[in-house]
Amino acid sequence: MTKNSVLVVGFLLLVAFGCKTAKKVQTIQSAITRKDTAQTVVISEAPKVDSAAIVKDLVSRVAKNKIDFSTFNAKVKVTYESSENSDNYTAYLSMQKDSIILIKIAGKFLGISKVGLETKITKDSVVLVKLVQGASVSYRSISYLQDVTQIPFDFNTLQDLIIGNPVFIDGNIVSYKNTPSQLLVLMVGDLFKHLLSIDNNSGRILHSKLDDADLQRNRTCDITFNNYQPLGNYQFAAYRKISVAEKSKLDIYLDFKEFSLNEPLKYSFEIPKRIKRK
Repeated sequence: MTKNSVLVVGFLLLVAFGCKTAKKVQTIQSAITRKDTAQTVVISEAPKVDSAAIVKDLVSRVAKNKIDFSTFNAKVKVTYESSENSDNYTAYLSMQKDSIILIKIAGKFLGISKVGLETKITKDSVVLVKLVQGASVSYRSISYLQDVTQIPFDFNTLQDLIIGNPVFIDGNIVSYKNTPSQLLVLMVGDLFKHLLSIDNNSGRILHSKLDDADLQRNRTCDITFNNYQPLGNYQFAAYRKISVAEKSKLDIYLDFKEFSLNEPLKYSFEIPKRIKRK
């Protein structure tokens, strides 16, 4: 299994975000610069705005649309593209809130369509079972998610990313712009500068762009949400594009073909006895 396919698993284990202005128009001061093959928003720092009204409206919109659940099942078509190669897989996913995430990755391995990787993630651990090209099982701490993706994922962040809830929105609002169709909010936290786009009519997250607060890292993660569909009492982004870049760029496309809330877990996890620990 290639390094990029492991990165895909990392994002599935990954593997998500207006108001009436209180002042005259506030602007997001930014410039676009090309870095390797990716475009990154470089933020010019601005004084903090009086954003109490904005924050209140933003939080209420996000909270209203945040998906709450006890269980979640999904079948996802996963496509990745990098400067080196591209491929596609099918991911079968079952998740119990605040408890466990189970993922099976199926694709063509050695010319045969089959499940090639299974994983179980809990609050403090990751178990990876490789079923092709040298079967093995690996036991890792939850920090493995950060090692693979180079983004500070924990369990809660991961389950929010999978279900389509906003992540990393704990920064200070430094500027914003309200247009007839969208509210654009720029937040700066300890780790990321976060440019968030929210649909003014529905309150749905349209786009999330994370850039390192530390400019020495030059790391960026860009998430676009599309094809919202009903999921219980919520609207679910059934299609997403995740672009990650630092020294090179990786694009991951998640196309949810099946998804359901609050039903028994559809997929299980069991380590075959013949597989040895790695």
